[in-house]
Amino acid sequence: MSLIKNVEFLRHLPKLSTFNGLPGYGRGATHSPLVEINEFGSNPGALRMFSFVPEHLSPAPALVVVLHGCGQSAAGYDLGTGWSTLAQRYGFALLMPEQLASNNANTCFNWFNPEDVARDSGEAGSIRQMIARMVGDHNIDSRRIYVTGLSAGGAMTTVMLATYPELFAGGAVIAGLPFGIASNVREALSGMMQSPSRPATELGNLVRNASTHKGPWPKLSVWHGSADRTVNPANADEIVKQWLDLHGLPHEPMSSGEIDGHPRDVWWNDDGETVIESYTITDMAHGTPLGINGNDEPYGAEGAFLIEAGISSSYHIANFFGLTERIRQPKIEEKIEKKVEQKTAKAAPTGVARERAIAMTVPVPAPDPDLATLLWPSAKPAHPAKPQASQRRGIDVGAVITRALTAAGLMK
Repeated sequence: MSLIKNVEFLRHLPKLSTFNGLPGYGRGATHSPLVEINEFGSNPGALRMFSFVPEHLSPAPALVVVLHGCGQSAAGYDLGTGWSTLAQRYGFALLMPEQLASNNANTCFNWFNPEDVARDSGEAGSIRQMIARMVGDHNIDSRRIYVTGLSAGGAMTTVMLATYPELFAGGAVIAGLPFGIASNVREALSGMMQSPSRPATELGNLVRNASTHKGPWPKLSVWHGSADRTVNPANADEIVKQWLDLHGLPHEPMSSGEIDGHPRDVWWNDDGETVIESYTITDMAHGTPLGINGNDEPYGAEGAFLIEAGISSSYHIANFFGLTERIRQPKIEEKIEKKVEQKTAKAAPTGVARERAIAMTVPVPAPDPDLATLLWPSAKPAHPAKPQASQRRGIDVGAVITRALTAAGLMK
């Protein structure tokens, strides 16, 4: 990306002098919606815990764990990818662990360090404790816990899926690496640059040996730019190969096509459920692809390793997890229905005049604003929204009025 866009992105990040109750942000700095939680267990990996829980949380809500890449922070990655906007819109909880420079000078998760990638140990153990805290605090549905991440965060995603496969319903890896291919820095660099091909069974056994779990295995979405020079794109093939072996699926895709102009391969299980998908983002370098969703709504903002690619990986990943059904806004609906009942209980004008009079007194709910716009009003969106009528499914006020009048005997 251009230097100007990168500077603009960094300008909107929280200043290092403060974060959510820690010593102040500084005048004019942009606030993150994430909240830090300090008590979540023994924290063997010495990580920081940040979360976002929307006001309208779905009943038995889902939880998405999001892991940033090297050189990034939880707040910065959230700003860039728009995950808290998605969480607000669709009513799920968000957990964003953050690496410390004291653990890794480049703030990369240590996906290659044996002590940090073993079950109940190091950084993997810390993230597991954070999840337990979120489940306990917010009544998270234990069948709807997911994890995703970029680069080192993507590699750490495969760590979490391998070490705690019984915990996750699914995961998504962006520009990451397969689990278990490195146990030191030299092997990690080799995997990133060369990504030597390994037999599928060997890759699958690396995951099988990470726990006593025998299946079923989480579903997986894999994303990688075809022009990535930081993490070899061949790693995407190796990740897919590893998880195809676990699921017992053939190497050849069951279906291939394009989404927003980018190739996507799909595999499904015997029940017809898509359990593995792989996106190749054409001509994209190392980073998370940004764009608009199916309703032409932008998510996130361009920055370092946050790249406009014409496709919103965050939205498509949330959709793959089954999280993109619009949540009901009970306060708005109850208010409208109450006003309808009040109007129908009184004598009213007859015919068309009566219906118009009632309709004029019932407020039509406006579409919910994009949370990113509210939180970071000066941040430049990843893709300008096109002027158009809202495509969201709102409340059919006319139908509500008609049903109420009919029930009250004022209309046939």
